[in-house]
Amino acid sequence: MNYEYFIAKRIIGSKAYKSSISAPIIKIGIAAIAIGIIVMMIAIATGIGLQQKIRDKAVAFNGHVTISNFDSNASDESKNPISLQQEFYPEFTSVEGVSHIQAVATKFGIIRTETDFEGIVLKGIGQDFDWKYFVEFLIEGRLPEYSEKINNDALISKYLANRLDFNVGDSFQMYFMNKDASRPPRIVQFNIVGVYNSGFQELDETYFLGDIKHVQRLNRWKQDQIGNFEVFIDDYNQLEVKGKEIYQKTPSTFNTQTVAQKYATIFEWIGIFDKNIYGIIGIMILVAGINMITALLVLILERTQMIGILKALGSNNWSIRKLFLYNASYLIVLGLFWGNLIGLALLFIQKQFKLIPLDPSVYYVTEVPIYINLSYIIALNIGTFLLCLIMLLVPSYIITKITPIKAIRFE
Repeated sequence: MNYEYFIAKRIIGSKAYKSSISAPIIKIGIAAIAIGIIVMMIAIATGIGLQQKIRDKAVAFNGHVTISNFDSNASDESKNPISLQQEFYPEFTSVEGVSHIQAVATKFGIIRTETDFEGIVLKGIGQDFDWKYFVEFLIEGRLPEYSEKINNDALISKYLANRLDFNVGDSFQMYFMNKDASRPPRIVQFNIVGVYNSGFQELDETYFLGDIKHVQRLNRWKQDQIGNFEVFIDDYNQLEVKGKEIYQKTPSTFNTQTVAQKYATIFEWIGIFDKNIYGIIGIMILVAGINMITALLVLILERTQMIGILKALGSNNWSIRKLFLYNASYLIVLGLFWGNLIGLALLFIQKQFKLIPLDPSVYYVTEVPIYINLSYIIALNIGTFLLCLIMLLVPSYIITKITPIKAIRFE
């Protein structure tokens, strides 16, 4: 054991240290570190959590990349059909990292009840539809199952169910305009087997899920004709790269669009969260560092006589600086301990009990989402410790200006 660490340990364990003039300032420094780590953890957990939730909800309705006809259709309704006979379907093997591809088609219609009506888009899906994302959205009933035979089962949103007073087990009629305007609209009856709530109101109020065969029949398409393909990839961080690869591997008559391009405004908005997180981390580390600098200066000034004695006994400046840096390191670790304990407790409580709600019309989620990952917690703690310690190297330089003759006072 080196003597600097030994002396620092004795100072920390002494009763005089805990009841000294510097004790309140030391406690403030520890509290600043703890509060800083709590705020930083909450900022990262909620910022990344919100980004992932919004992103996953957009992906659930559109896939990571959409393949459609290269035309001028900008509506939510599929106009010109695409043949299922493609090299990339049902397995997109030409691009590495593609986990799934599914065929869908959309058709606009009007739901009419005895007292109300609502314009909405039927999203037709088939046997190849991946329900992975919708499982967590399901709040009532079950997910529909589609086979080779046409099926009237439908999955509607909680928004639509509340608006039209629908419940699981109810049926409703939907009116679809005929291509020939002189002919009456076509009517399809759907049976509600499940209700979902994604919290993404823009999408919940636009779509309900039904059998793709209804869209094919209404549009007079063949069984191998669909509206567009939705492609899912393994790693969202590779979205832009994989989007370009998928575009290059599809025929020139097809266009591809990533989910970030389709909802550019939303994804630009959630991208700002990263800047906010970095800003909060920077401010908190700066505040914590300044408080620790103050505490260290008070410790040095309080033990000026001890510094003079150690110098008189032959200790060099760096050894004495190390002694006080050991002392400061203990205070930083203590602050990190309490900060992690309180911060993680708050995050787990919110994750488990969802105590803090959010307005889905603004934030696209119903409660504050929490993302907890051991890697960012470790990185945050190590980064905070090292940066605070580096900041303390400057004030510890004051020790070099203390001379034994002036420092030692014998009563």
